[in-house]
Amino acid sequence: MDTELILRVYPFFLQAAWVTVQLSVLTAILGLVCGALGAAARLSRLRLFRAIGATYVSVIRGTPALIQIFILYFGGPQIGIQLDSFAAGTIALGVNIGAYMTETIRGAIQSVDRGQTEAARTLGMSRWETMRKVVLPQAARMMIRPLGVNINALIKGTALVAPISVVELTYTAQRFIGSTYKPFEMFLLSGVLYMIIIYVVGQGINWLDRRARIA
Repeated sequence: MDTELILRVYPFFLQAAWVTVQLSVLTAILGLVCGALGAAARLSRLRLFRAIGATYVSVIRGTPALIQIFILYFGGPQIGIQLDSFAAGTIALGVNIGAYMTETIRGAIQSVDRGQTEAARTLGMSRWETMRKVVLPQAARMMIRPLGVNINALIKGTALVAPISVVELTYTAQRFIGSTYKPFEMFLLSGVLYMIIIYVVGQGINWLDRRARIA
């Protein structure tokens, strides 16, 4: 174990960890938007919207995330989409995790007792009022932990943008391996930083879950 090398390179890994955090936050926000829209489409009364939502989930979950990143980054310019590596990675990962969040959100909404929905409609609430005032508050409590699992998977999945040269933790480890020939130390350091990020996020999700249960 070359601890001297680790101490010498760790500032570069801290910078890369910050890039990983930024990528994770932006991707999670985009994923939540895609997930909410996808769930709304899958729960829609209109068959066309349900078909669009189902196709989105099926195609995205049925193909590797790395292929989706490559299609957007390398194939995008052929159809007029020119993105830098960070933007391409963020969008591709956000759309990818959004398909999983779609099913998480849809499942939470459908798990709310239908009797409460029927009671709200009997009281004269519109479908939107019922969803906003009765269904979503209860579904939100149930989806916190599953969404947390999605976000943890997303953080680890940010390593997939290394091949398109986003300077995050995995790319930084690979770059230093090429000059130091010390793969154990480099991957160990990046792995520890991934664990710290995931631990902090996990604590935040646990706090939100406790608050939701108290409320």
